[in-house]
Amino acid sequence: MAAVHAKKNAPSRELLEKIFRTAYRIRVFETEGIKLYRQGLIRGYFHPYLGQEGIATGVCAALKEGDYIASTHRGHGHCIAWGADVKRMVAELLQKETGYCRGYGGSMHIADIRAGNLGANGIVGAGTPLGVGAALAAQIRGSDAVTVTFTTDGASNNGTFLESLNLAAIWNLNFILVIENNQYAVSTRIEESTRETDLYKRGLSIGVESHQIDGNDPLAVYHLTIEAADKCRAGKGPILIEAKTFRHMGHHVNDPGKYMPEDRLAYYKARDPIDRARNALVEISGAEKSEIDAIESEIAAEFEEAVGFAKNSREVTAEEFRQFAAAY
Repeated sequence: MAAVHAKKNAPSRELLEKIFRTAYRIRVFETEGIKLYRQGLIRGYFHPYLGQEGIATGVCAALKEGDYIASTHRGHGHCIAWGADVKRMVAELLQKETGYCRGYGGSMHIADIRAGNLGANGIVGAGTPLGVGAALAAQIRGSDAVTVTFTTDGASNNGTFLESLNLAAIWNLNFILVIENNQYAVSTRIEESTRETDLYKRGLSIGVESHQIDGNDPLAVYHLTIEAADKCRAGKGPILIEAKTFRHMGHHVNDPGKYMPEDRLAYYKARDPIDRARNALVEISGAEKSEIDAIESEIAAEFEEAVGFAKNSREVTAEEFRQFAAAY
């Protein structure tokens, strides 16, 4: 497998700014979302995407209108990179009626089917068969739409992983399976769950073109996904991408993550995807510090406005929730 680098034709200022804006927006959403959780405004679990922003950002920037994504329990970044309204995202976290799922889904179940977001999923590995189903539906309709499923290193040990990917292969579907390998399944190190830690090789074993990439390099992820999507639309799918990364904290907000080696965490924080997106915007397109500061201030204000919107929205009552649950 050849290594993939970001040394391509110089990307446009528009693309570089989009990538930085998206990655930074995810970082702000997760950082400020943790504060809302600590204030008791978010019920249930909250799984931050901190440190992994480069993957969702790069992948979604490479897709087109009409394509689909399927997400994981750590799905806020995927939703935002896909273009989700931050106001409705925060409202969903706060169980408000103005949220994407009227507050019934919460952190792990945000979806927007009309926009092609098949949803986050609290069941480990469940997004892969959903994504294959969407890709098959597109093929039956005669559409060239590409479906991307984001999955995890832990989910790669789930039976649905190879079963779904194998179906996508024998049906030649426009399907890209992205493994976000943050090297831990909750607190279990990847070395303790599989002998072969290069997870892209699982695709090779069933004849699927497969790649491993630095998931903390959003531009490299973007370029590889562009190539993968083009191959899918040309009838050469599916494609497997293993994006190596590392989360900045424990599995969820109440997990101190003390099992994560400090040296490895420091290694990945020195390769922070936000810094790399910001540096690319400055070094390649010549953006000034004042322009960067303006973007960051704009996104901070956007989140503050979203919090105000969510707090002022009506919360779904317990009786409404019981009626909703009974109907399903």
